[in-house]
Amino acid sequence: SSSRRFATRFSRTLQSKFVSPSRMMVRFLRRGHSLNKPEQGEEMFHTAAEGSTVFYSQGGREGRSLEKQQIGCALDRSSDRPPKSRLGREGGCRDGPPSDMEQMKEKFAKLLLGEDMSGGGKGVASALALSNAITNLAASVFSEQRRLEPMAAERKTRWRKEIDWLLSVTDHVVEFVPSRQTSKDGSNMEIMVTQQRRDLQMNIPALRKLDAMLIGYLDNFKGHNEFWYVSKDADESEKGNAQRSDDKWWLPIVKVPPNGLSEVSRKWLQFQKESVNQVLKAAMAINAQILMEMEVPEAYIESLPKNGRASLGDAIYRCITDDAFDPEQFLESMDLSTEHKVLDLKNRIEASIIIWMRKMHNKDAKSSWGSAVSMEKREQFEERAEAILHLIKQRFPGIPQSALDTSKIQYAKDVGQSILESYSRILESLAFAVMSQIEDVLRADSLTQDPSHARSGTRQSLTDSEPGLVKKLDPKEEMEKLKEAPNSMTLSDFMGWHFDPDSETEKKNSESSEGDAKIKKPPNIVTTKKLSYIEKLENLRSLRSPTARH
Repeated sequence: SSSRRFATRFSRTLQSKFVSPSRMMVRFLRRGHSLNKPEQGEEMFHTAAEGSTVFYSQGGREGRSLEKQQIGCALDRSSDRPPKSRLGREGGCRDGPPSDMEQMKEKFAKLLLGEDMSGGGKGVASALALSNAITNLAASVFSEQRRLEPMAAERKTRWRKEIDWLLSVTDHVVEFVPSRQTSKDGSNMEIMVTQQRRDLQMNIPALRKLDAMLIGYLDNFKGHNEFWYVSKDADESEKGNAQRSDDKWWLPIVKVPPNGLSEVSRKWLQFQKESVNQVLKAAMAINAQILMEMEVPEAYIESLPKNGRASLGDAIYRCITDDAFDPEQFLESMDLSTEHKVLDLKNRIEASIIIWMRKMHNKDAKSSWGSAVSMEKREQFEERAEAILHLIKQRFPGIPQSALDTSKIQYAKDVGQSILESYSRILESLAFAVMSQIEDVLRADSLTQDPSHARSGTRQSLTDSEPGLVKKLDPKEEMEKLKEAPNSMTLSDFMGWHFDPDSETEKKNSESSEGDAKIKKPPNIVTTKKLSYIEKLENLRSLRSPTARH
């Protein structure tokens, strides 16, 4: 029938197209191959006893089951090693933490791509990428430092290693300087050579010193047992009467003994606070100097109103332009009860300063920036606004960045300035956090001594010990103070536990009033003297206008 004829024809076609397995095996053996082991370059497969298929790829010497294949690994046909990933280590896919070289490659790849990992050219500028990298590194390392205790060894090692990577960029930011070269015939010629840019050469070592000092201050609290911390999630019985009254609700609560701290510990904590406060002032001075030198972006200028009155408001403008002006009385008359109000006042003051500066520089140009106010008056208003701004920065060192500072950081083009600004800013934040933690311990101690004198949750400012002083922080002056200050001391060093075996018998027989002779007198803490109102006015007059700085 037709169906039989079709089946016969189909079977003959299959025999002509395909060779039976027995004939295929005979041909394979005639060519001199062995059934024991496949040779290099051959491809074959067989079915194991368990029923799983094992493949031999070109160049492979051992079979590998599908269950053991590493997914996502590139095939390496040039050697006998198993396949390895592009992101893996030697010998296969990544197993364990990445090496330092891999971490450095990844970090600098993000910097080169401008944080745009798609490679589409939509990344940020190199200056902003480096600034963000330093800020993010500090946030990941220091965000867990919520207590007065030494940093974990792992986090300390990571910080020193990765900050060195990011700061290494400054070694290649150079400038040309004149130099003399003596030729073989003895003649001298003047040539230009490259050296690290002057601002980096001065500020990078200073910031590294501040960095090491802050970590050293934290190490001094190792083994301190006169105060401890209670987690915010602890029972009410453990917390007792100690409650956080400020907005830092996520921080642990400090507990001290019922009788408070010992006199030596109290003086030592005060000494540590003054030391950290000096580091804070130095970091603030460097950061303010760098921000002042950074160019004001055009995007910020376009967002400003046309005159200082519109920026400040009528009430603030009348206070600043009044003949009897005092910056302290001005701040006392303002409502600075919240951080938002302080930041709003700072933004208004900075905007008015920029407006008045532009009007002074563009005095001959016919533009909408023109005004009927004389140049002398405008310069006086600008100086008064700067005096208020310095007071705000000193009294509220922990407030967020203003609109002007954020705009300068975002649109910065100078890589060196961006690195200096971000490094000094994170050191300023760390110093302020450490000083605030020390204040928490001192506040808890004061509550045990006299609960009626409990202070509010607001932090002490930089001007609490020096009222009335309006002085701009100078980076060189603050670093010189750090050189003159005593070295960092632990509690044992501060107490001066240096025993003399020969004098132990005499000390035991001495009077009880002389029993504290073992403890050295704490070092004197240098404080700035209080100035009279006339001297304050002289300091205000000494503040130079930005017209002389640029």
